[in-house]
Amino acid sequence: MTDSTTPTVTSLADRPSLISRVYEINETWPPFTSHDLVASTLLSQVVEEFPEYCAVATDGDRVIARALAVPFNAAADGRTETPDQGWDRVLSWAFRDRARDRRHGLPPTVASALEITVDTEYLGRGLSYRMLRALRDAAEGQGHSVLLAPVRPTAKHLQPRVPMSDYIRQRREDGLPEDPWLRVHVKAGGTIANVAPASMTVSGSLRQWRQWTGLPFDCDGDIEVPGALAPVRCDTTLDRAVYVEPNVWVRHALRTAG
Repeated sequence: MTDSTTPTVTSLADRPSLISRVYEINETWPPFTSHDLVASTLLSQVVEEFPEYCAVATDGDRVIARALAVPFNAAADGRTETPDQGWDRVLSWAFRDRARDRRHGLPPTVASALEITVDTEYLGRGLSYRMLRALRDAAEGQGHSVLLAPVRPTAKHLQPRVPMSDYIRQRREDGLPEDPWLRVHVKAGGTIANVAPASMTVSGSLRQWRQWTGLPFDCDGDIEVPGALAPVRCDTTLDRAVYVEPNVWVRHALRTAG
């Protein structure tokens, strides 16, 4: 790792040559998360469709972090700014609204973060704060007064059987969240709004889950999987296991665009 320069953080719209390189990062996402149906279908298209809402960090010529966000219209019938299906829902809304906007002029009303991923060699260096700031700046630059985030608490996997509603009430002596990633958001000015109980869903055969996790998946019931925020429900009769991940909606108020 180079240490002679300070990482540069910019909007991806300002560095379009890096759009094809944002997934070069050494990352720690659990393998099963990429098999969420919405993620596998749409996530890779975000940087091309919404570069003005995304940010990238580089150290010299090396891409070391990415931050992705999308806009959507929360005022449409049946919608809310913080849906129970969190991450999956806002990502699907964003692409549906982009198609409608091109045809009918349906403008977005709010922006939602999707992920901030920092290269494993650069973790613990404060880069996540800078990437969150970049997402806030990008949303504000597009005229939004709010940036939402369906946050995936980084330490929740250590307590997979604790309900998320109880987990988010865990606080340090200084009153900040016990969870490190929630703490970053709150220190950056975010407010915890509510839980997204079904933010991501991964369904697969038992053979697939064995491949993804290295676990036997040979009994019925809830199985704890490394990296999972909640147990995976296994049904040997149906030859199926389903993971429903809860996230936490955090609301970042931005300066109102003039």
